[in-house]
Amino acid sequence: MNTMPQITNLRLLFSTAANHPNPSFFLSSFKPNPLLKFTNKIPNKHPKSLSSSYPFFTCLSSSRKPHIYNSKSFNPNRRISSSDTSPLKQSDSKEKSGLSSTNMELEVEDPKKIGMAAGFNKKRAEGRDKSSRPKDLKLKVRRLNPVNTISYVQVLGTGMDTQDTSPSVLLFFDKQRFIFNAGEGLQRFCTEHKIKLSKIDHIFLSRVCSETAGGLPGLLLTLAGTGEEGISVNVWGPSDFKYLIDAMKSFIPNAAMVHSRCFGQLDKPEKLHDQLKLIDDEVVKISAILLRPKCPQIDEQKEDEFALKSSDVSVLYICELPEIRGKFDLEKARALGLRPGPKYRELQEGISVKSDLKDIMVHPDDVLGPSVAGPIVVLVDCPTLSHFQELLSSKSLDTYYGDTPTKKVNCVIHLSPSSVVNSNDYQKWMSKFHETEHIIAGHQMKNVEIPILQSSARVAARLNYLCPQFFPAPGFWSLEKLKCSTSPVTNEGTDLKTISAENLLKFHLRPVAQLGLDRSGVPKTAGPLEIIDDLLLEIPEISDAAQQVGQLWEEDKNGMKEEPWLNESGVPKCLEDITRENVEIVLLGTGSSQPSKYRNVSSIFINLFSKGSLLLDCGEGTLGQLKRRFGIQGADEAVKALKCIWISHIHADHHTGLARILALRRDLLKRVPHEPLIVIGPRQLKRFLEAYERLEDLDMQFLDCRHTTESSLASFESNNYESSNLFTKGSQMQSQWKRPNSPVDINLVSPIVNNLKEVLKDAGLDGVISFPVVHCPQAFGVVLKGGGKIGNDGEIIPGWKIVYSGDTRPCPELVKASQGATVLIHEATFEDALVEEAIARNHSTTEEAIQVGNSAGAYRIILTHFSQRYPKIPVFDESYMHKTCIAFDMMSVNFADLHVLPKVLPYLKLLFKNEMIVDEVDDDVAEDVVIAAA
Repeated sequence: MNTMPQITNLRLLFSTAANHPNPSFFLSSFKPNPLLKFTNKIPNKHPKSLSSSYPFFTCLSSSRKPHIYNSKSFNPNRRISSSDTSPLKQSDSKEKSGLSSTNMELEVEDPKKIGMAAGFNKKRAEGRDKSSRPKDLKLKVRRLNPVNTISYVQVLGTGMDTQDTSPSVLLFFDKQRFIFNAGEGLQRFCTEHKIKLSKIDHIFLSRVCSETAGGLPGLLLTLAGTGEEGISVNVWGPSDFKYLIDAMKSFIPNAAMVHSRCFGQLDKPEKLHDQLKLIDDEVVKISAILLRPKCPQIDEQKEDEFALKSSDVSVLYICELPEIRGKFDLEKARALGLRPGPKYRELQEGISVKSDLKDIMVHPDDVLGPSVAGPIVVLVDCPTLSHFQELLSSKSLDTYYGDTPTKKVNCVIHLSPSSVVNSNDYQKWMSKFHETEHIIAGHQMKNVEIPILQSSARVAARLNYLCPQFFPAPGFWSLEKLKCSTSPVTNEGTDLKTISAENLLKFHLRPVAQLGLDRSGVPKTAGPLEIIDDLLLEIPEISDAAQQVGQLWEEDKNGMKEEPWLNESGVPKCLEDITRENVEIVLLGTGSSQPSKYRNVSSIFINLFSKGSLLLDCGEGTLGQLKRRFGIQGADEAVKALKCIWISHIHADHHTGLARILALRRDLLKRVPHEPLIVIGPRQLKRFLEAYERLEDLDMQFLDCRHTTESSLASFESNNYESSNLFTKGSQMQSQWKRPNSPVDINLVSPIVNNLKEVLKDAGLDGVISFPVVHCPQAFGVVLKGGGKIGNDGEIIPGWKIVYSGDTRPCPELVKASQGATVLIHEATFEDALVEEAIARNHSTTEEAIQVGNSAGAYRIILTHFSQRYPKIPVFDESYMHKTCIAFDMMSVNFADLHVLPKVLPYLKLLFKNEMIVDEVDDDVAEDVVIAAA
């Protein structure tokens, strides 16, 4: 039997090495490893596409047959059938027009041409694939059903337990859906409770800011990938709402789907109190009243400082259903000469008809009984008492006040904060509505301990039971402090009917017989004790497993040897005498594409304790995850202590939580001397942030990732900066950046670079170094270097090293950057059987990610960014994961515990032994939306 490796693979190896800046270094990185196997057959004839589709790492390590890519037949959205190695269910998700790689002409780059270590989709890397192109989506007009319709308003309680976003409200009709506010977490909440966002026709914002609109970009991307042509929606907001749309266009290729409707003119304050008619059709009339607080008295020189932005304007929405006509009187119709038929229906719809037997016109009032007024719902968002004073001065609501109002309001939903709702003046204003149900949907005490994402909370409780060292219990809220700052609503001396909102609470509007509150859909909550009782019934052996996990730390105290399979001689020197107050990695979001029930999108919190913290990527919902991990007060402290936020690339699942974090930090430090926070990211992100700052001040400084590469930082040090240094000649990445480097203003960039150095020095870091990776245009990974120390014998011991891959295919730049890493955090979007899909989407498989770490000699590897097709735990081969662990949301890895990390993996697999198969994937999911490079 021929045991020689395939000749093609050897050529690929030496070609890669020859094109590497340091060939000897590259070859030396592939140390002998019993886990690396050579294939033992030489194919008689390789297909033409083999060199471009057969990954280098897979060639050396897998004994499986080569994966041959066929661009005509391959479906990157498919799930694996039972005949494949994955246990996933057999089903094909429908194609996502414009958002998937299906049927596109793939240009899989030959690694030999540019020195890459694995095949990749060149068109995707350069932003030229079809999924990057915007779609011209037309508005869909739904056929309405004004007769016998079902209608209700429902609270979608995002923000209740973490108080980080404004709750949303759904106005439901048979053929139409309206959403009021789309804060972060809305999409994840609706996925959990099976609320079909694909049916939405209109989205209304009560304010244009991160609190109310943080979830809008992700929601629009999901809607763009729904169905064959996608679904376009109307998005409504006050005046300068157009600036938010312009900002989102910098990274959403489907911006054509956003039919923005801006209403009200800020430059005409005399019209702000007018009732503006927005929608008036057969089923509902929606109007708005703008509330703009008055500017304080200021000097002319400081006018710009106090100028109001659109985020200062709030909106009160009034939803009026048409009156219900009285019962049809058959006797009267016959007496007027009408025969049974279509004319009966026309009269019921308010249309006059000609009599069949008499020469007269018959009007609806002639045959219908007394009509019943249509129900009315008012949504109020008064963020401050200044807004409330504007509300009091509005005359447009007078017809809704009093014991016998012209128009009776059935329900008022208050989105205002408790500090406003609890004021005496606000309470008096509420009492003006006669016999009205008031739903208090702001941040109320009753709801702070109720988790919104119950499925995620259940998984977190189970993980905490098994391994509290890596999965701490969720942060405790300072209830006493909250109670002191918010007094309960009192209704003494009034006839107010108030109720605290709960998730999925409904107020029925139609049919009339059901008018009123409905709590039947409010989910039942289960505490940690109930969750653990269910776990012990389901997996009785988990009790012993939890004890064994605890003993892993005891074994270490008793002097147990380090893992025999490691080439290193024990624990790295940088971890000797490490304390628990040194560094901790908190995985806030570990899923890809869009938030799911169990995994949020990408975000990693680097906790340096007393020295501050950093964020690596900041997907939607990052703030909520921080508050679930550290508690409301603890998360506020963590945000205030942030030293830097680093963003890997412009895809929405990696940065759309950024504005919310920056806005909160701005508010928390408003009266404290501080420096703007440094945000490092790709150049497209700068365009988004600059456009967004027309809405609200984000109090930050931006630094392009290209300015923090090793060569760029060296150029700054030597005062010999040139833009060409960003990608030196001969670099493996150079062929992927077709656009010329933008000119660099050294006078603008240098101060920010120097500021970054000072910030990092205060945090005890030696550097934050970006490096290019293979995913999309301007995609980067990052190296964090901790400060070194002097050993007992006087030798200088380098500090710890964290490497984060971002999204990427395996590539030499990543292997080089990861050399000697203490921890490599590597994306592993796909299981090993889906290597073709990984190539098509420029992601990595589990095995490829591990081999990058092995090649670089990383001490520990943490895999993250899993496809949402793996809802709880990804598919992996345990046999080659001896220094590796799977990441879960809220997983907290202290450096003092790194030696134990891989030993926990088998127990995690036990915990999810009954849940390895995908339980549900929403048909509306469009995985891994591709964003066009600007």
